[in-house]
Amino acid sequence: MSNPSVDAARLLGRIRALGTIGRDEEGRLVRLAASDAEKLGRDQLVSWLRDTGLEVAVDRIGNVFGIWMPEGVGDKQPLMLGSHIDTVINAGIYDGCYGVLSGLEVIEILKAEGFAPSRPVAVAAFTNEEGVRYAPDMMGSLVYAGGLDPDAALATVGTDGTVLGDELQRIGYAGAEEPGFLKPYAYIELHIEQGPVLEREGIPVGAVQNLQGISWQKVTIDGDANHAGTTPISMRRDAGLAAARVITFLRDRATASNTPTVATVGCISFEPNAINVIPSRASLTVDLRDPDEDRLKQEEAALAVFLDKLAAEEQVGISVERLARFEPVTFDHRIVELVEKAAHDRSLACKRMTSGAGHDAQMIARIAPTAMIFVPSSGGISHNPREHTADEDLVAGANILLDVVRQLAWKEG
Repeated sequence: MSNPSVDAARLLGRIRALGTIGRDEEGRLVRLAASDAEKLGRDQLVSWLRDTGLEVAVDRIGNVFGIWMPEGVGDKQPLMLGSHIDTVINAGIYDGCYGVLSGLEVIEILKAEGFAPSRPVAVAAFTNEEGVRYAPDMMGSLVYAGGLDPDAALATVGTDGTVLGDELQRIGYAGAEEPGFLKPYAYIELHIEQGPVLEREGIPVGAVQNLQGISWQKVTIDGDANHAGTTPISMRRDAGLAAARVITFLRDRATASNTPTVATVGCISFEPNAINVIPSRASLTVDLRDPDEDRLKQEEAALAVFLDKLAAEEQVGISVERLARFEPVTFDHRIVELVEKAAHDRSLACKRMTSGAGHDAQMIARIAPTAMIFVPSSGGISHNPREHTADEDLVAGANILLDVVRQLAWKEG
């Protein structure tokens, strides 16, 4: 077999072109799931898929697939590549999009060289990976893998009061296919790291062997609103103070631990939210992550014990709502080894690593052998317009994906 490379100019050009789609009046990239802006991104992707000669299919949750079905592959399960093209608010241009467009580039190169795969090869763009407009995140791949009922997902009400199913219908991406209609033989997702490890260590390729478990909870604390000047400290039921104690508990516990556990309070609000009124209510989110399921459970239990203690000490009421819970994922060792071999064959250093972020791959891993490839993120920055990966790293990652696809789709793969 020959060892071709991707067309760097075409790949980078498409990444930048897609990055211009969905800019708001302030110039920010805001391509939220099933929005008018995302419709434009979807339309461009579908145009590229069709230009490459791929069959385009859309399922009921809005997942978009470009399918290469050469003659003679029969009804074999497809090798699937992909990620997502929806973004956060004021996003960078690489997160998700790089994986989708690299998958398309790989198929285009293989088609052009006359490669004859033993099975179909498909590239997927999953709906609502970011979860900004509709919860939970990674929704399209979760539905696709059978982890969430499609009708329940379509009935999800967004932060703006819209219903996902109605919005998909409105923008023309309420497809006819049932989610899961293509059961992958294997799935590979190429992605920017979104963290600092590869850049810090000077390594161009990450072979992702596992992915952290994620626990999202909303904590609501009820106290008493009262005058900020006339109420003695000893007589306060201060929901704001209790919220602050939750934040410091989580940080202190993570700092004191020698494990990779991380904890974040990303959202917080007070009521009545007035400068001279003691907060009567505080609502905050807690994001706990760990690659080990037992440790993640231990952190959840420790938080529950602390909240009970806090309620008694501060004389406040505390309730907890679980927002999302995903167990850690171990990726397919064979594909991880293929990533390492491909990097070695191209004289690129490679590091086995854990993904700290959630990805569609963790959902598809429920139904097919799965792995991920990482490339460095400058400064570890993502979900930010300063998100950046050097062109040579983007091209190198796509070439690794190309080589792994050739191996998995060759002969009986």
